Amino acid sequence: MSATIRLSDIDNVVVAREAIDAIPAGHKIATSAIAKGEAVRKFGQIIGFATADIALGDHVHIHNLGMAAFDRDYAFGSDCRETEMIPEAERATFEGYVRADGRVGVRNYILVLSTVNCSATVARRIAEEFRRDPLDNFSNVDGVFSLTHDGGCGRGVDTEDVGVLQRCSFGYANNPNVAGFLLVGLGCESNLVDGIVKRYGISDTTLTRFINIQDAGGSWAAIDRGIEMVREMLPVANRITRQTVSAGNLVLGLQCGGSDGYSGITANPALGAAADLVVRNGGTAVLGETPEVYGAEHLLTGRAVAREVGEKLLERIRWWEEYTSARGGEMNNNPTPGNKAGGLTTILEKSLGAVAKGGTTNLVEVVEYAAPVTSKGFVFMDTPGYDPLSITGLVAGGATVTCFTTGRGTGWGCKPSPVVKLASNTAMYERMRDDMDVNCGPIVDGDTTVQEMGARIFNELLEVASGKKSKSEELDTGDAEFTPWQWGACM
Repeated sequence: MSATIRLSDIDNVVVAREAIDAIPAGHKIATSAIAKGEAVRKFGQIIGFATADIALGDHVHIHNLGMAAFDRDYAFGSDCRETEMIPEAERATFEGYVRADGRVGVRNYILVLSTVNCSATVARRIAEEFRRDPLDNFSNVDGVFSLTHDGGCGRGVDTEDVGVLQRCSFGYANNPNVAGFLLVGLGCESNLVDGIVKRYGISDTTLTRFINIQDAGGSWAAIDRGIEMVREMLPVANRITRQTVSAGNLVLGLQCGGSDGYSGITANPALGAAADLVVRNGGTAVLGETPEVYGAEHLLTGRAVAREVGEKLLERIRWWEEYTSARGGEMNNNPTPGNKAGGLTTILEKSLGAVAKGGTTNLVEVVEYAAPVTSKGFVFMDTPGYDPLSITGLVAGGATVTCFTTGRGTGWGCKPSPVVKLASNTAMYERMRDDMDVNCGPIVDGDTTVQEMGARIFNELLEVASGKKSKSEELDTGDAEFTPWQWGACM
């Protein structure tokens, strides 16, 4: 086996399969002399420009590779192809929870949700009661958990920040993995319980309860009453049982974090192959992280089913350019130090690997952060690259299961939607076996192909959707990871 990996015939760098002299594994090596100012290509695409003369065999990284402006051909719809759908009678299945509106969950939780940071402890104490008191008599309920946050006030009632917080809050409460929810407020915050109820038309016909600490008579009274309310909901939630459903009911969130030089070669394209299988089975795959498709957006606009879909993506890219510039930053501030240590140099390189998570099917829609995803097929959601904010948006939009690729490693977990974590390399997988669900490293080792690994990931998703616990679920991770995106002025 070669000591390096060539990804395209037109590339002028290869990737070290293992450490070569002073060049670490996952880093780039020049395959020809590259003059200062000349384009450096990986994946068959430009990832930056030489900032100094580079000799054959040189290490190509932050010391001699940088960003520069260049034109991209957005070619709206040029790569749009009819997706080869699997006939309905032959589609994969899993065991899921069918809700009254026809949506299907993969878990059956009761959620206790604070509307404001001031009610966070009360919400947490209510949920903690059901850790001390096991749900042995409610075998169809996966658990009671609380979600808290640091927002909910200090901003005007009608501000965009409060709107996003409400969208995230109701999105989680309305996720198909949630059977019922309890909203816990203080009573005087910007993000009032009544405001959420009215905005989303929540009625007593759904399995919901509401409580304000000020109206209840204080914290202890609110905790006691909240526990009673959850106990009232448990028998109702327990009546729902798993049944065999089509994989077309899956809504898969696609996320990467702690990426390295192997992520765009192994885990990301393998997840893309799995995402294609979800779509071909009639389901939905949702890609986010707008700052991490920056520079590779032309690969997505080419797959847009209509020009207006591609234009929506470009409008979000332009918004991000203005957003970062107004705060004294730039889009190439990403990759992180960890990404660079793993072999990634520019945002272009990182983005080209990141978009591979989206597979090859047509881009059917672009939605705002935490907005409901209602389209079947491959969808893009405008989210930050920061993992907690991004996954919060995906789950609020309706993702019932998430795949998280990583090269450096992560312990991330999320409730109510289980997270399946994919390791890009074998060395990290062996170090972090307690956190990783699937090792995609054998692709680099030559023991399997991207398509074969994609099929394995798809089968793992079906098992997790049917009730198998992911590694983060075994660790009971996910109560503290709810992180709505807030960017406005705080008063």
